[in-house]
Amino acid sequence: MKKERFFSDAVREPADRTWSNCLRVDDLILVSGMTARGKDGETLLGDTAYEQSRVVFQKIKDMVEAAGGAMDDVVKMTIFVTHMSDNAQVWKAREEFFTGDFPACSLVQVAALAKPEILVEIEAIAIAGCSTD
Repeated sequence: MKKERFFSDAVREPADRTWSNCLRVDDLILVSGMTARGKDGETLLGDTAYEQSRVVFQKIKDMVEAAGGAMDDVVKMTIFVTHMSDNAQVWKAREEFFTGDFPACSLVQVAALAKPEILVEIEAIAIAGCSTD
């Protein structure tokens, strides 16, 4: 078994020695918590939980595909929101990226994320090749 780090041109990498956006061990793909920050690490892409969630799901898709998987391979997500009332917006965005059996999921309200304007952060676990498609 070997741990491999994967990159996507569409997703900004964190500073060295902080964390990895995406690791794969055998068929297990782990995607760190993604937010709607732009490639510069500062600009926020989206003002609403729906808009931010769409950006985040696209980043997860980009990372999973970079590691050789597909969105249907995502089996578990943890979604962090700053306002539980935003859950319908998150679910709406999620429906645009998943079909069939949706991943197991936890939704957690937190007091704050990395910046006050960030409303959503999502981490994901995928198993490459487990897709029903």
